[in-house]
Amino acid sequence: MSDLYLKFVNTPVGKSAAQTLGLPSPVPLSRWKRPDQPFIEGHVLVGASAGGKAIASLGTILGASPAELFHASAPASLEDSAKAGSKSTALVPSDTNQRFAALVFDASGMKDTAELRALYDFFHPTIRKLSGNARVLIIGQDPANCKSAAQAASQRALEGFTRAVGKEIGKKGSTANLLWLAPGAEKQMESSVRFFLSPRSAYVSGQVARISKSSQSEVATNPVAPLTGKVALVTGASRGIGESIAETLARDGATVIGLDIPQAMEDLQKVTDRIKGKALACDITSAEAPKQIAAFAKEHFGGIDLVIHNAGITRDKTLGNMPEHFWDMAIAVNLTAEELIDEELLSQDLLRENGRIVCVSSISGIAGNFGQTNYACAKSGVIGYVEAMAKQLKNGITINAVAPGFIETQMTAAMPLTIREAGRRMNSLSQGGLPVDVAEAIGWYCNPTSVGVNGNVVRVCGQSLIGK
Repeated sequence: MSDLYLKFVNTPVGKSAAQTLGLPSPVPLSRWKRPDQPFIEGHVLVGASAGGKAIASLGTILGASPAELFHASAPASLEDSAKAGSKSTALVPSDTNQRFAALVFDASGMKDTAELRALYDFFHPTIRKLSGNARVLIIGQDPANCKSAAQAASQRALEGFTRAVGKEIGKKGSTANLLWLAPGAEKQMESSVRFFLSPRSAYVSGQVARISKSSQSEVATNPVAPLTGKVALVTGASRGIGESIAETLARDGATVIGLDIPQAMEDLQKVTDRIKGKALACDITSAEAPKQIAAFAKEHFGGIDLVIHNAGITRDKTLGNMPEHFWDMAIAVNLTAEELIDEELLSQDLLRENGRIVCVSSISGIAGNFGQTNYACAKSGVIGYVEAMAKQLKNGITINAVAPGFIETQMTAAMPLTIREAGRRMNSLSQGGLPVDVAEAIGWYCNPTSVGVNGNVVRVCGQSLIGK
């Protein structure tokens, strides 16, 4: 369903009316347009606190883009800055008209809370120089790995700072996110830096992603189609978010097995025909489903590289009025089926080395939602499942989750007008997301170079005001 308000406030009359009435004026988001599009274009300002550990890697990553790099601390080169460990002091003149597509700050060297002043020194004179649809990305250390309480405090402080920045710049269609690195994980952050600085992350803001050090190293041989040669299973692929996931993974080079219930086979076949994939009619709650899926994958492809658990249902009722089959069905589809399918694929060694499992949770599973005790329970269980499995999987296999907020689908189009409008506006970007926003985040997880991205739950919600 089209967001008519978004269109209206971006007309001259609409802008004037919104300003007069004090209404939100959301900016249309720039999303990924073409396969060969650079991940970042325009001017990028980079800074670092004393002893930044990621600055040299940032220089390599950003240097591969067509963006024009500026550095906010002396000496000017990123590598020299890393060696010198110089304190970051903004050198951009306050009266310059220079606008930036991204502000990137390496705070990984901070050892105590006094060093948090470097954030102010870098962002105070530059935050107002962000262009529309810009990006703020901060790199820090995972507080769980810090050696002192003071260091842990300074690194954890980055989370609150990032979320607050996201709320300040969201009115421009801009986002702010944070990467927490494990010791020695600097070489594993490239896919994440590229994702969070690119239009692919248009509806992801105020999020923290943890990057771990990995002994596995896989290089995407085709940067335009990094999933070339991969086989992906996408459940619930006949429409909405699932359809967009299938299309996005196919765009990135994967061969997609689209799965949905037999009643949706006609729509599913249209999707898989369009992306040159294969359709599988299957009720994932049936006792035979895990073996049926495994047999199909083995027969046609000999295995699977990517498993995307997207299929989901809502059966809303307040708890006192909820019939038991509503409860049982929500848990079975949204949670239990995922566990059983993974268990079967893993037991038969059908999930290949460096494979990816991605689950779709929901902000309802984080914050709860009225009339959705069954759905919230299941989606919160998905988060627990991902966090536990991340510690158990071997052979370079990773598992992560996305937690969508308000996404423009047939389901949200059926909501009452007032609830639908509240869902759209109650986030830092003041608008609903699109199915492709969820799909792009899943594409990041699935990238062969995302070997250090494991056990994360990233919200695709425009930094919703609901939940943390």
